[in-house]
Order: sequence, then C-alpha cells, then structure tokens
Amino acid sequence: MERLSEQGIRFSQFYAQSVSSPSRCSLLTGQDAARHGTTNWIRSEFNNRDDYGPYNWNWQGLRREDYLLPRLMQDAGYRTIHVGKAHLGPIGSEAEWPDSLGFDINIAGSSIGEPGSYLGENGYGLLRGTRSRAVPGLEKYHGTDTFLTEALTLEALEAAGQAVDEDRPFFLYLSHYAVHNPFEVDKRFAGNYQADSLENREALGYATLVEGMDKSLGDLLDFLEKKGVADKTLIIFLGDNGGDAPIGPARGWASSAPLRGKKGAEFEGGVRVPCIVAWARPARNKWQRKFPVARGAVSPQVGTIMDIYPTLAHFTGMQVPGNHPVDGQDLSRLLAGKPDPQREDVFLCHFPHEHRGSYYTTWRNGPWKLIYYYHPENPENPECVLYNLEKDPFETTDVLEENKETARRLLREMIARLASENAAYPVDAQGRALLPKVDLF
Repeated sequence: MERLSEQGIRFSQFYAQSVSSPSRCSLLTGQDAARHGTTNWIRSEFNNRDDYGPYNWNWQGLRREDYLLPRLMQDAGYRTIHVGKAHLGPIGSEAEWPDSLGFDINIAGSSIGEPGSYLGENGYGLLRGTRSRAVPGLEKYHGTDTFLTEALTLEALEAAGQAVDEDRPFFLYLSHYAVHNPFEVDKRFAGNYQADSLENREALGYATLVEGMDKSLGDLLDFLEKKGVADKTLIIFLGDNGGDAPIGPARGWASSAPLRGKKGAEFEGGVRVPCIVAWARPARNKWQRKFPVARGAVSPQVGTIMDIYPTLAHFTGMQVPGNHPVDGQDLSRLLAGKPDPQREDVFLCHFPHEHRGSYYTTWRNGPWKLIYYYHPENPENPECVLYNLEKDPFETTDVLEENKETARRLLREMIARLASENAAYPVDAQGRALLPKVDLF
C-alpha cells in the first residue's frame, strides 16, 4: 500500500457505506444506498429485515436491467473479471452470481459475504468450517495450505494474464474476503506479531489478514511489470466499510482509532475508508497524459465510493445513459492533484436498520456532520447530533445547541436528498414509516 501511495494519490477523507452490501452496490451503480435501496448487508438465505427495518428495503440487491459498472466497462471494450467476494444479492436472485451482472468471468463470487474458512486445508468452508459459507470455485486448492487470499491472487493473475496475452484490455475487480471475519491466522505472517490471549489471537488473525491483502497488492504490481502493462494499468485500492479489528468498544475509539467507531457504526470509523489511486508504473505516455494522477499526493477533499463509477466512465470515454441516475462525482481533477472548488463535499449514509449504530441517517456537508436517529422504539423522540469534523475529527463533542441554524439547514438538506432518492425509512411498532421531522429543534 505504501508503494502504491508513493506512485499515486491517497484520500484522507474517503467514504463508503457502513457495511458491505450497500457499499458494493454503490460502487457498481454510482448511487447512494438510499437510491439503490440495498441499505443493509444481504443474508444469502432470507430477508434479514429486523423489527423496525423498512419492509420495502432492497434485499434482492442489484438488477440485470441496471447499467452497472461492469456493463459500462464491457461496452468500452474491456474483458470484465470478478475475483473474490460479491455479496450483491441473495440465493436465487439476479445478483447471486456476478457473471449475471456484466462480468465475463466470475471466480469465487456468490451471495456470501464471509468465507466459511480462509484455510485451503478446510476447503474454504466446504470440508470444515461454516459449510453454508463455503467459497465456490476453488476446488483445486482444497486440502492444500494455500490461504484464501493467496488463492484469489493466483486466480486473478491468471485471468488477467490471459487477457494480456490475448491483447485484450481488462477490468479486474479483485475483491478479497479479507479482512472479514472469521479472523483466522494466515501462517505466512504470524511470526510478525504476538498473541498471548484469545482476544489477541483474533487480533493476530486480523493483522495477518491485512498483511496478506497487502502482499496480494504487491504481487499484482509485480505481475503487471512482468507482463509489460504496468504503465497503462490504473489501480484503485479502497475499502467497503470502516475497520472491524476485534479490539475495543464498537462505538468508542479503538478499532479505527483515532477515529471513533468501527464497521456498522455511524461514526467516522465506520464509514471512512482507505482509497489510493495510482498508475501501476508512472510514465510519460499517452494514457497517463490523458488521465494524469499525481504522485505521492494526498487529497483532503471528500471522496466517496459512489465516485468510482463516474470516474471510470470519464476514464473510458463512456456516456452514462440518462435513465441511470448517478450520485457520485468524477474524481479526475482531484486525482490530478488539483483542488476542485466546484465539487460538493457531501456524503449521505442512510442506515434504517439495527447494527452497531441503529436506525440513523448521516449527512455530511463541508466540515459539518449531522446524525439523525429515528429511535423507532420511541418514535415520538427522534434525536440529532452535530459534529464539526474540521475542529473535532474524532467526534468527541456534540455542538448542535450552539449551531442550531446550521443544524436546521443540514436537516433540510438531508430530508430533501432522501426524498429525491425515494429512500425507505424505519417503521414504528405499528409498521408506519418514520420520516425525519423537519421541525425537530
């Protein structure tokens, strides 16, 4: 990751949704979760709506009729390759298998969001572990000591290499199951860390999952150099939700410290993710002149996972159909290392479900972040908090009382944005939708 960062630009304020399926659907549509409707993680077997969750949330995930990112890349002439975790729709849905959504090749992707096991000895869950979450399509590694991250990397390089050998441009969507639980230890890296308790053993597993993913990225960079295509290959590295290290309180300052919270929470540690964009080898050629990326730079402006779709549309010269609304914004100017004064530094996270943070919408605009809690168990008393992330990036102090006019403006903006995207809302005990109250304070 450090190598890639030195070759390109990283974002200090990049956002995804707080859990996986919403982020992955946002990446492939360019849309906020409130718009595509997959506002929670998808369970493979059934609708995992909770007591107060919206009845009409989109638990079926993506649809073939949508103009998804892999379709766009296909239309631009790319071979589209999916490797790893999909988690885009349940069993029996249109989105269960990525090759139904515009990927020419699908390796190891299905409805599952976590692997039955990371260990080849366990058949990645098929032989031992959680069989219902067995990773498909990797039978040749069963019974070996090949860790899942390594198996996916080998498969990705083989598929990409075939495209290069056939002189086909390729779009590789390499989506590791790491660093999702179960936090099994990748023995290749265990010696780099210490563990003297069960909790530390899980943290050890998490650390080795991170290092294994980092090695995979390095292997990919080396492969592109060896194949002679590094100078014309753009790499985008990002996460799909906040960190989930098995340490500390979920809503405090631990897993994602110094940011507050972790995966599933409404705080910055639940939604702010790494994002690095770079050419695999910087050079002075026609591709990089056409799409320049600053080297060794940091962008302080807000970016989101929804921005990848319009950015790649610009990169390929493709037009997005008018009937496919996109909420993301083109990152091209920021990638070139230039400020973008015309850009809206906004981010919407709509999560009308139960998790580490429950039944909330967050709206960031500039330095201000408003969190609206619907409190469906007590619907007469919703609540808002306000943070100034410029002065208080770690969300220690609610400043709503002294900034009520700002909070009212943000609340009106949030309500309008949700309405424009036809959002689904939590319900009360009688099943009535709970829309946010504009006159809350």
